[in-house]
Amino acid sequence: MSKRPQPTVTDRIVNWFNPVSGLKRMQARQVQAYYEAAKPDRTRKFRRDTGGPNVQTQQGAVAIRNQARHLEQNHDIARGILRTLMTNIVGPKGIGIEPQPRTKDGKIHKEYAAALLEAWRDWQTKPDVTGQYHWARIQRMLVKTWLRDGEAFVQLLSGPVPLLDHGTKIPFSLEIFEPDMVPYSLNDTRLGIRQGIELNAWGKPRAYWVHKQHPTDGIVMLSSNNTKPVPASRILHIASTDRIGQIRGVSEFASVITRLEDIKDYEESERVAAKISAMLTAYVKRGNPEMLDPDTLPRDSEGNIAPREISMQPGTIVDTLEVGEEIGLIDSKRPNPNLITFRQGQLKALAAGVGATYSSVARDYNGTFSAQRQELIEQWSNYATLTDEFVGNIIQPIWEAFVRAAALSGVVPVPKGLKEGSADDALFIGQSMPWIDPLKEANGWATLVRAGFASETEVMRKRGVNPLDVLDQIQKFRNDAKDRDLVFDSDAAWKVVSENIYSDSSDED
Repeated sequence: MSKRPQPTVTDRIVNWFNPVSGLKRMQARQVQAYYEAAKPDRTRKFRRDTGGPNVQTQQGAVAIRNQARHLEQNHDIARGILRTLMTNIVGPKGIGIEPQPRTKDGKIHKEYAAALLEAWRDWQTKPDVTGQYHWARIQRMLVKTWLRDGEAFVQLLSGPVPLLDHGTKIPFSLEIFEPDMVPYSLNDTRLGIRQGIELNAWGKPRAYWVHKQHPTDGIVMLSSNNTKPVPASRILHIASTDRIGQIRGVSEFASVITRLEDIKDYEESERVAAKISAMLTAYVKRGNPEMLDPDTLPRDSEGNIAPREISMQPGTIVDTLEVGEEIGLIDSKRPNPNLITFRQGQLKALAAGVGATYSSVARDYNGTFSAQRQELIEQWSNYATLTDEFVGNIIQPIWEAFVRAAALSGVVPVPKGLKEGSADDALFIGQSMPWIDPLKEANGWATLVRAGFASETEVMRKRGVNPLDVLDQIQKFRNDAKDRDLVFDSDAAWKVVSENIYSDSSDED
């Protein structure tokens, strides 16, 4: 917003003769001044975007998706960004699930939870229809596809399915596929199909029209009947959307593709220049042309002036120069000393656009502990937001469908006395914020726990582990150690005894 406009000479004259007109004049000028950003001029480009959200995606989503895929395959920074985001969203082991079914009195039904967890562990080995991927890898592939392409799809298949062997105790499998399988070009107002998705009057998906084969694998010829409708109840769709009412997603790289390509081209130019600079090129600089005698220049058999050859090796002394001649070297001023500074600035802007930390994108960890921790804390909320979106759109619906299939198949039936609607309740455990300095972090958490401001369970959750698993591991370790007459410093009982022994011995001294 600009400053309040000051009255001009013309304004004062109009006010003198007609105050009403003068007031209207000033009000109009003031309204205009408030929205100077809405006026284009010769020094600022003015973008007019009046298209709806689905018009924009129809025009550019596929092109952006193809560029993002090309960058992932050919640009190390783009590939590193995807890996950084993927690692912080799902991690190496994927999103953890802790069943939380409850009895009518509100307590967790331990037997049913244990049975679900056992069946879930068996299912994780071969959860997809191809049998090629385990559960954690499927999560990583879906996250990478979602961020790079803008969206990803999963089909839920339960019970008997023609030609499908589920391969696990629970008859439940996943079919994951890329956004290419749902054609953007399929639009039919009569059927309510928009960009390959059939919608009802309220805009809720009823069915997804999916290609029977991948449209770009070059094996089959596409035709009008190459797609089939799949009920929306069997499809999970996660998409990166920017506007309300947007149906399909757009790549997270949409706003930074130009910068990525510029960085790639600039670095390549600098590398080529540095490579050429490393190849020593010399020339002989001669004096005044009037001092040169053409008759003394070397000539070939045909009488033409022969090129001058000077052998150069390490330690060579050149003593064949004529009067007024000297040897010069071509210097390309490479490597460019400003390359690092420029690259750092571009990567900081790039990291802000994709929602990753600069340190992780640039692999630059030269900051202080406080600076790196502050960067991680501020950025971790973005990772947690993406994790929550992935859990809500993919993980939780898959878990609910799994519990349903387990019950209907009779492998893990729902027990009596269970609280209605709590059979598929679960705690979804995402990645925890890593510790930059483990000693400082551990001391801080220990202080909070002793003061009563935090619980041991919370600390374990922050570290990304299941408290019940930790207790089982500790109990087993303590029992094994006791059977072998071993006592470790981590045993609280031994710690109390040892402190008393040392204090008694000090008193005697």
